[in-house]
Formats: sequence, C-alpha cells, structure tokens
Amino acid sequence: MAVVSWKEICLLTGLVVGCYWNSLFCGFVFDDVSAILDNKDLRLTTPLKNLFLNDFWGTPMSEERSHKSYRPLTVLTFRLNYLFSELSSSSYHLLNVVLHAVVCVLFLHFCRLLLDRSTSLIAALLFAVHPIHTEAVTGVVGRAELLSSIFLLAAFLAYTKSKGADHSIVWTPIISTVFLVAVEQGITVIGICCIYEVFVAQGFTLPMLIDTLLQVLRGKDGFPYAVLQTLLKLIVLIISTLLLVIVRVQVIQSQLPDDNPAAVSSTPTRQLTFNYLLPVNAWLLLNPSELCCDWTMGTIPLVESLLDPRNLATVVFYAMLSLLAYHSLWYGHSSSKIVMMALSLIVLPFIPASNLFFPVGFVVAERVLYVPSMGFCVLVAHGFKLLSQRGGLKKTSWLLMGVLLTTHAVKTFNRNWDWESEYTLFTSALKVNRNNAKLWNNVGHALENQNSYERALRYFLQATRVQPDDIGAHMNVGRTYKNLNRSREAEEAYLIAKSLMPQIIPGKKYATRVAPNHLNVYINLANLIRANDSRLEEADQLYRQAISMRPDFKQAYISRGELLLKMNKPSEAKDAYLRALELDHTNADLWYNLAIVNIEMKDPSEALRNFNRALDLNPRHKLALFNSALLMQESGEAKFRPEANRRFLTYVKEEPDDANGYFNLGMLAMDANKNEEAERWMREAIRLQPGFRSALFNLALLYSQSQRELDALPVLEELLRYHPEHVKGLILKGDILMNHRKDTRGAKACFERILNMDPSNVQAKHNLCVVYFEERELQRAERCLVETLAMAPHEEYIQRHLAIVRNKMAAMSAAGQPIAPTEGGSESDKKEKNLRKSSPKESVSSQGHGQSKKLDAGQPDKRTKSKSTKEIKDIEKKRAAALKRLEEIERILSSD
Repeated sequence: MAVVSWKEICLLTGLVVGCYWNSLFCGFVFDDVSAILDNKDLRLTTPLKNLFLNDFWGTPMSEERSHKSYRPLTVLTFRLNYLFSELSSSSYHLLNVVLHAVVCVLFLHFCRLLLDRSTSLIAALLFAVHPIHTEAVTGVVGRAELLSSIFLLAAFLAYTKSKGADHSIVWTPIISTVFLVAVEQGITVIGICCIYEVFVAQGFTLPMLIDTLLQVLRGKDGFPYAVLQTLLKLIVLIISTLLLVIVRVQVIQSQLPDDNPAAVSSTPTRQLTFNYLLPVNAWLLLNPSELCCDWTMGTIPLVESLLDPRNLATVVFYAMLSLLAYHSLWYGHSSSKIVMMALSLIVLPFIPASNLFFPVGFVVAERVLYVPSMGFCVLVAHGFKLLSQRGGLKKTSWLLMGVLLTTHAVKTFNRNWDWESEYTLFTSALKVNRNNAKLWNNVGHALENQNSYERALRYFLQATRVQPDDIGAHMNVGRTYKNLNRSREAEEAYLIAKSLMPQIIPGKKYATRVAPNHLNVYINLANLIRANDSRLEEADQLYRQAISMRPDFKQAYISRGELLLKMNKPSEAKDAYLRALELDHTNADLWYNLAIVNIEMKDPSEALRNFNRALDLNPRHKLALFNSALLMQESGEAKFRPEANRRFLTYVKEEPDDANGYFNLGMLAMDANKNEEAERWMREAIRLQPGFRSALFNLALLYSQSQRELDALPVLEELLRYHPEHVKGLILKGDILMNHRKDTRGAKACFERILNMDPSNVQAKHNLCVVYFEERELQRAERCLVETLAMAPHEEYIQRHLAIVRNKMAAMSAAGQPIAPTEGGSESDKKEKNLRKSSPKESVSSQGHGQSKKLDAGQPDKRTKSKSTKEIKDIEKKRAAALKRLEEIERILSSD
C-alpha cells in the first residue's frame, strides 16, 4: 500500500475546509432538532447507560414510537460536544468537518490499494468536494454516516493486512475488522472484504471459481491450500456477520416505515417504484444539481404501471450495472479489479437503504449515498485515467476534471448555505419538489417559530391541498388558526383531522394502525375547547377517548390532569399524573405537575418532595427551581432559607431576565434581615421590569423599616406613577409624609384618594382621622372616628382613640380653651401622630407550568403566593406597635 504523504493530507484537509467552512454558521435544522435539541441523552444528568438503551433520538428502543435507529457511538460524540459547548451549533458542525476530512484521508489510503498515486488522489479530491455529501457533513445528524464510513474504511484497511509475508493468515487484523464492524454496525464491509479477498487478493475470476469448483466436484483435484485459507477467512467473516445481524435484529426489532408510500403499495407498484429509485440515486451521484433534504411522501410519484416511461431508466440502469459486473467478474486484469471494488462499494453499503429486500422509512436520502459515492468516485477517477492515457485527450481530460472539481466545490459551498436555517433549507427543497406535503409543512413550522402565523398558515393550507389526507397538515392548520385567535376555524380543522383517523376495526388493535403523533389531534382539540368553561366535560371526553385508543398515551394523561385541576378535581388529577408516571417515571415535568397538584391539595411537604424528584432528574428545571424555592420561603422556616436562596440563584442563572427571581431573592434577604442584599436584589428586579409593583412597594417598606423613610418616598412616587390605585403604597406614603415630613396636607391627600376608591377602607379612614387630630380639628376627628367605628364596631383601638379625642375635647372645654384648630400644637399633640397602623409586606404572585402543563394555551402562569407566616407576624408586630403608641398617647393626655 502506497504511503499517503503529508502534502496530500494537507491538500485534502484544505479542500474540505474550503468547501465546508461556511457550515460553521449553520444552526440545528430538520432532524438535528430531535437528535440534539430535544435529546435528553446528550445532557450530562442522563446516565451514560441510556445511550445503549435508547435509539438515535433518545427514545427507548423498547417503545413502539422508537425509530429503531441504534447509533450509540454517534450519540456519545454528540454528548461530548454538549460537554464542551452545550448547544452551540458551531462546535457540532466543526467536528463534522473534521470527521469528513478524516474520511477523505482514509479513502485515499483505500484508493492507493487499487489506483496509482495521481488517479487515487483525483478520486479522493472528487469525494471531498462532491455536493451529495452536504447532507451528511453540514447536517449534524449526518455524523452517523461519517463515523460509519470511518469504521468501514478502517475495518477494510485492517483486513488487507490479514495476509502474512509467507501467505499465512494473520488473525489480529481479522479480529480488528470484526471489532470495528461491531462498534459502528458497518456489517456490509464484511461483504466488501470477502470480494476483496476472492477477486483481488487471490486474483480469482468467476470462470476460475467455477472451474475450481467443478474440478473438486468431479473428484479430479482437491482445494488448493490458498483456497482453503481463503475459505477459512471467509467462514470467520460470514459467521461474525450473522451473529452481528442477529444482535442487531434483536435490538431494533421491527418498524413500519412512516414516510414511504411505496412500502405499503400493492404489487407491482411497490416493486416497480423501488427499482426505479435505484436510477434516481445513481442520477444524484452523476448530476447533483437538484438536491433536496426530504424525498419522502409524494416527492417521487409511484410507478404504477409497466407502461410508465420511467421504467426505461430502470432498464438502462440495470443494463449498465450488468455490463460493469460482467467486465469485473469475467476478466482478471487490474481494470476489472478496480471496477469490482468500486461496484462493491456502491452496491453493498446501499443494499440496506435500497428498499429491495425490506422497506425502510424513507424513499431517497442523500446522506445514505455517502459511502456508495466512494465507489462512484473510484469509477470516475479510473475512467479519467483511461481517457487521459489516450494521447489526444490528455489535456482535455485534465481540463474536464478541473472543471468538474471546481463546479462541485462551488456547488457544495453554496449548498451549505441552504442548511443555515430551517426556513432556508425547506424553501430550497420546495424549489426542487413541490409535491411533498411534508416540505410545505416544514416551511410552515419554520415561519411558525418566527411567530409569522399568517405566512405559516398559507404553507400549511397548501400542504392540505397537496395531500388532502395528511392528518398532520390539518392539525398544523388548526394550531395556526388557534395562534391567530380564530377558534372556530381551528376547531373545524381539528375535526377534519379527526375524521381522517383510521376507524376502529373489531378484533384489531387501533394502536397498530395509527402514528402515535396523530393521536395528538384529540389533545389539540380538547385543549382548544376547554378554554370555554361550559365545554370542560366535552374536553375530558376527548382525553378519555385518546386514552382508550392507546392506554400508554402519556400526553393524554398529562393533559387530562391539567384539565381536572381546572375542574377543581385535584384527586383525579393526581391519579392521572401517577398513571403517566407509571409510563415514564423519569419525566421531570410530570413530577413537577404532580407537585402542583399537591399544592392544590394543601400538601406542601409532598409538593416539595415531588419538586425535588423533578430536580433530581433535571437540576435545571426552571419552574421546579422557582416554585420549590418559593414553597420553602413560604414555610417561614429558617432552615430552608439557604437552599431556597441557592435555588433562586440557580433560577436567575437560567432565566437572567426574569424579574421574579430577583424579587424573591430580595424577599428572602428581607426575611434574613440582610437589608443591603435585599435592596440590591429589589433594585435589579425593578431594573428588569420597570413598574414592578411588589418590588417597588417592598423596597419602600425596606427603607421604612431601616429608618430610611425619606429614601422610600421616591420609590413610592415611582410605584404610584405606575399604579396610582396602590392602597398600601398610598398608606405608607401618607405615614411617611405625616410622621417624617410633617406634611399633613400630603398625607391627607393620600388617605382621601384611598377613600375615593374604597370608602369602606377602615385603615385609610382611621388614618385620616389621625390627620384631623394632628391639625387640631378635634370635632372633625371625633366625627371621623365615629364613622370609622361604625365601619368596624369591634375594633378596640378605634374606641380607645375616640375616647382620647373626646377626653381631649372635654379637657379643653373645661379649661375654656377653643376646640377649633390653632397654629402649631402642644408637644403631646405632635406625639399623637403615631396612632396609625402600618402595612405588612406585599407579596408577589408566583407560579409556573412546565412544558407538559399548559393550562392556558401553553403560556406559563405564576402561582399565587399565599400570605406567609412572616407576613402575619409582621401584621401582629405593627398592631402591637400601634397599641403601644396608643398607650403613650393616653399617658401624655392623662398628664395633661
């Protein structure tokens, strides 16, 4: 095997980087979303063993909804990406580019076994720039093909060293080959090794093999020693292959294709269509000018008749393939060996995706052509060599190869930009194929994610026109109408989707005949109509219908639990969530929702335990962090404060723009008498959310309790500018104006404004009476207190204050002093300003719902925080202080 030089490695690497550097600016698109963004197996909190129990998308292999694509090594590399850069798409694309460069170098090693130095380099360069590879390289999920190719080439190159210098068998390379095949499931490389061993290493042709076999059968001669050695190696490889196939079948079990119409077609449509797909794939390799990310659904119409002219393409393809196979099998010269190895690389790795022997879940997928394109590049390079050896065509052939490499490189570079976002990817696909409803749906989804609902609706409606029986398209239409607040049209669309569902057939399981995601039509319809309180029972009936169709339909239990909460049936909601947890006990959102039910059932200790279970599964579950910390804070127990503080700090790291997190940190600091820290958190909450009512009031209250009443006034002014009817703010402002600014007029305005809004407010009425007393309007103060007492006849402090005022009036009358107000006032009068009761802290509302708990069209709410024990104690303290001041006033009046 000729050595690959560093210059050649640098040339290939540079070319790969030149073609694919712009892929680093692409995001996660199409299948990347499910494989990366939604795949919990990437998270470091997920046990590593799950990678070997789940499929490529993170779904347990044992579940029916699993796609059965088992690639644990690929998922492990995604997890490593996540370890270093979490969800930064650039690092994922960078590793794909590096892996493609590695494949190109290994492919050059492979070519050196068959071709001369310049021809093998041409093949590797063509492979490096071929546009068909953009899906495998620029699409992050294409990494499965890249890794498979690396192990396939490494396994083959290892096998080529299994022949010793004395023609003996070297077992270490064979064992290495089997191990490499097992790691990344590249079973078809065993077939390539067998062909290499027989037709290249041993130099047999088909006539020679037939002749040898006939000689043995006639008894004229035994098997030559070299043939016996070959048979032994082949037997080891074949047995290893069978064992690996058995293991793989046990792992993946069986799967009905989702997006392959031909797979469920009748004879001869199925056979004609599947055979026609072969020339379609060959044409993509030969002329990659119109590439499409999704060839499913109606992209390629079914071939339903022998008279269909497309059958001619199938005949031509098989004729060409037969000629090449005959050439390579019948002759023993070097050219036939090259063609043989090229055909083995094209045909064998493609067989599992060909639909010929068993149906797969797609029609055409460009990424599965990654390995077959190696054989294609070998054929093209070999043809180039034969052409260039003809004297008059040498320059022309080099010119054509230069043009081919250049145009392919430019096409690849430009094609990468199509993968920049889902919108650019799917709109580029629609330019190639407009008969695929899935593409119209996907463009609609991309626009929906941009909140461009009107434009999205046009694409979803077009999808229903392209494929009227597409249940998902009608569901998309319904959801978009709902987002546009057009409930009537949304319900009509959902009902159409529901009518397209397979009808129940006696004796046949419904679950086996419907895609699980199509059952979401019941969920979506129920979620829509439950917004109308008069139709809650109807919505519950839909949830129960979905559950009856699939008793393991987890989302139906979740949604029904939310509805039962809304119907004030927390016990039944709890049962629904517990049933869902039986189906998926590792779902953090379910534990979170169960905790919310516990809160509704007045069981905070159980709620906290379930919040903790959610956080054990997902330590960054934002709503569990927030609400569990809030629950700890509400308990009033000092032992919970450090953990509550830690969880709020984690929450604000996850949600740095949510003012509620900072506000509750401030409340915790106030509870712990850490006034400077509390002030800092409150200020941050107000910065993020100007006019944050609770933060403004509690900051003012903090200043007031810290003897910084004058600092509280600007905060109260800001509070009342945003919320002019804030009663507690007006009371606190009036208190400060009267007691610290000596501004009875301003205080009176505050209390009168409250009474204009709420004439029955006892506290404001009483404080206004105190203002009259301060202003020496004793008769008015008396009338005011009488009115206040009528409003709250059992309040002892009002009775006592009324008695004080009357005693004062009697004393002044006995002394012959005028009762009308005079300038100034006695020292004892000035002290009477403290009759007023103070206000307790104001709390903020704070509850949330997880992604699986969407009580109101999926929008997160906040759970109302009940009055805490701390606040009740504050009220009692204020009351005690008011009574103490009353006693002081009474003492002063008595001494008067």
